[in-house]
Amino acid sequence: MRLRLAVDLAARHGSRLTALYTPEMTPGQMASLRAAELGLASAEAMAKFNQTVHTDTSERRAQLQAALTKLCGGLHLDFDWQEIDGLASIVLPQYARLADLCVVGQDGRVSSESIGYEFSEQLLFVTGRPVLLVPAAGMFSTLGRHIAVAWNASRAASRALHDALPLIERAEKVTVLAADGAHLPRRPGALPVRAIIEHLHRHGVAAELVDINVPPDHSIAAALLAEAQRLSADLLVSGAFGHPRLWEKLLGGVTQDLLRHMNLPVMMSH
Repeated sequence: MRLRLAVDLAARHGSRLTALYTPEMTPGQMASLRAAELGLASAEAMAKFNQTVHTDTSERRAQLQAALTKLCGGLHLDFDWQEIDGLASIVLPQYARLADLCVVGQDGRVSSESIGYEFSEQLLFVTGRPVLLVPAAGMFSTLGRHIAVAWNASRAASRALHDALPLIERAEKVTVLAADGAHLPRRPGALPVRAIIEHLHRHGVAAELVDINVPPDHSIAAALLAEAQRLSADLLVSGAFGHPRLWEKLLGGVTQDLLRHMNLPVMMSH
């Protein structure tokens, strides 16, 4: 899914697409390796295991390359295939820092570099670049044609909005979602929400504003996702809140809820 969406997005924007492949073991293979390292497997079993890993890795590589070649060929789009040995959690951020946008799938694996957070979540705080996350479940036929922007006048929201401007300026429709409710915190000195609509108009974007009333016992993230789905948006842009050096306090509640319950692709910046 993420390959097709990334290829389509790159083709529509005339962008260069780089596919980064790191031949890591699957979680199941890692569990088997840990058991073997504890002395629970014979030398013969280890040799067979290593051969299985090599075969599986080669098959996954071939499948991905074939799928990408077919997708790009259909749209006459060139791509760059980069195969790098090493841990994805170390390799990917280095390459992502030289990219305009990093597209990754929602990942349930917990990163070894953080305290209880998923690899895809960690990327938000270590790359310095916007990250587009594609849900693990669901079918998405388009990406970036109708963009919903979550706006709360924060630094993170502004960063996400402006990182997404190249996509927003070419979108067929843009809707700004502003959560409202007496219980929600107010930002002293924040401009009226209409100011963001005027700002986008100056960029040639005829954005619409939708105020979302969030009851005190409801999740802001759930309200944003539900409204984006109701509007048939195919991409949600949102700021990500957190601090990379304080993993145990990393994700704000709204950010974490969006990542864990996303029902459409979400582009975030920190």
